[in-house]
Amino acid sequence: MIKNYDLSLVIPVYNEQDNLRKLMQEIDSALEPVNIQYEVVFVDDGSKDASLSVLNEICTTYPKARYISFAENRGQSAAFCAGFDEALAPRVATMDADLQNDPADLPAMLSLYDEGYDMVIGWRRKRKDVWIKRIGSKIANAIRNKLTHESVKDTGCSLKIMRTDMVRNIPRFNGMHRFLPTLMKMQGAGVAEIKVNHRSRHLGESKYGTLDRAIAGGYDLLGVRWLQSRHFSYSVKERSSEKENS
Repeated sequence: MIKNYDLSLVIPVYNEQDNLRKLMQEIDSALEPVNIQYEVVFVDDGSKDASLSVLNEICTTYPKARYISFAENRGQSAAFCAGFDEALAPRVATMDADLQNDPADLPAMLSLYDEGYDMVIGWRRKRKDVWIKRIGSKIANAIRNKLTHESVKDTGCSLKIMRTDMVRNIPRFNGMHRFLPTLMKMQGAGVAEIKVNHRSRHLGESKYGTLDRAIAGGYDLLGVRWLQSRHFSYSVKERSSEKENS
């Protein structure tokens, strides 16, 4: 029997065996007091550690949790998209599995979303990353905003809430997750930002280096700018009545 969920939380997982149990506990503690029906969809992105075994254990313990597992590593954008396709709720939240995002921020984000927005973005005002990563992200964010004519303070924060039907319709490509606010706005989404907590990595290692992220991000940025320049929308003025079947 499929439940009528209010929220689907999508979490990509890649070699995060040591963080997953604590993450699920924090999600449960944050959302249980909120009067909504929710599910947690983990997407194992071809992990090479024991993450899949831990996910199996979590899904046995928590009825609201389930997972899918890729046959091979396909990247964070692919994992997010797979989760969007799996989601059963009309709104979907995203976050990382490394415990740097704080599930305790979700209730406030949901309240802001319910004011009539189609997307709410977390803004990590006080980031707990190493200095070179913080500087690199600020520079990348500024360049993205300049070329895409945006004013988003922190497009790289994975903590987001979006309308499921809208996010399923955005263009899909590697690196897509770095441009979700822009791609959602191209669908007509109303977007809001909210300050969120950011924490130091609990256990495990970061999966991304500064240089490789910068190179990939620059390449993707050119593609998104091209999409913006070629984007169109239309509204229907009138349509003929449907003909009855003879």
